[in-house]
Amino acid sequence: MTSAVARPRRSFFAYASALLGLLSLFAVLCFHYPELLTSKEFRAVYTEDFARHLLLVGLVAAFALGTLAILRDRNKRIALIGVGGATLAVLLGGTNVQFDAIGHTPYSLGLDWFVISLFFSALVFVPLEHYLGKRRISPLRPGWRTDVAYFFMSHVLVQFILILVTASTSTIAGLAAFPGLKAAIQSLPVWAQFLIAVFIADLAQALLHRAYHNIPWLWRFHAVHHSSREMDWLAGSRIHFVEIVLTRSAVLLPLLILGFSTPAVNAYVILVGLQAVLAHANLGIRFGWLEYLLVLPRYHHWHHARQYEYIDVNYAIHLPLVDMLMGTFKLPRERDAWPQEYGVMKLETVPRGIVEQHLMPFRGGKTYDDHVA
Repeated sequence: MTSAVARPRRSFFAYASALLGLLSLFAVLCFHYPELLTSKEFRAVYTEDFARHLLLVGLVAAFALGTLAILRDRNKRIALIGVGGATLAVLLGGTNVQFDAIGHTPYSLGLDWFVISLFFSALVFVPLEHYLGKRRISPLRPGWRTDVAYFFMSHVLVQFILILVTASTSTIAGLAAFPGLKAAIQSLPVWAQFLIAVFIADLAQALLHRAYHNIPWLWRFHAVHHSSREMDWLAGSRIHFVEIVLTRSAVLLPLLILGFSTPAVNAYVILVGLQAVLAHANLGIRFGWLEYLLVLPRYHHWHHARQYEYIDVNYAIHLPLVDMLMGTFKLPRERDAWPQEYGVMKLETVPRGIVEQHLMPFRGGKTYDDHVA
């Protein structure tokens, strides 16, 4: 009789050290090559002093957490990645890297956006999901590496995504001129423009979202997003590059045509980023009547449920009112009911890994041995 060998528990300290060590190394590279690796739009949001202090915190935490994991003999190889990354960051100059005034470059990567966004998202949502999560799942659940890769892609390539979106919408928006309607919208206060923009953008997004589910060739792109087998703050990052461009173009186009002011559009963009993470988060909080006013985790989780009766409902990302108008609103009568399982109905149609998933839509409806199940 053979006894089962228990898998060693993963050390949170080791993986946190690895994350912080690598992010610290990326941050130092941003200081060395700001024109190439940092986004001009995002640099306007934070100061150099803020970035240096954040880097210092990351370095100290990477060393401390990695050392603790090594002393406890837990996931030492992972911990060494964190300590090694932080050491290399220090050797490359650490917080003392100096640079001249940042010149103009036509294209740049958003590595700074990736580093800061991942750091603060993990800092907020990992503890929240641990204490308030509906399901007891580890941040290191199956598929988390794939979702981090998607997070990296969408943030680092943010400027190129914006270029593609702008190219696909600016010409059409220029042809569709409604000066009277634009003047009426721009005469409204920014808060009113923002509310109207949220409704119009959500309606456009929901219509396209429903098309993703009902047109086979579009579904192959969208199936990547639905292939996540667990729902948490990181799962919402799993989106095919083609879908990112299509969705952002469809949402931005009506806002450009109707002439919403830049502050209103910027406020909407901030809302998209916050609510997209929140809607996928593993939070079992009871929001009561707010679930009928705003798209919150339980509402969107039912859209991801692996149940036939929920495959064509809850398309809105901001306002359940949009689904009510479309006839696609659905929540269980039991207020404490949550999906038992997530993912596409045919698990074998979506492979694992970001590269294979990006190639999948172009290969027809084939099945895979190494799939998301």
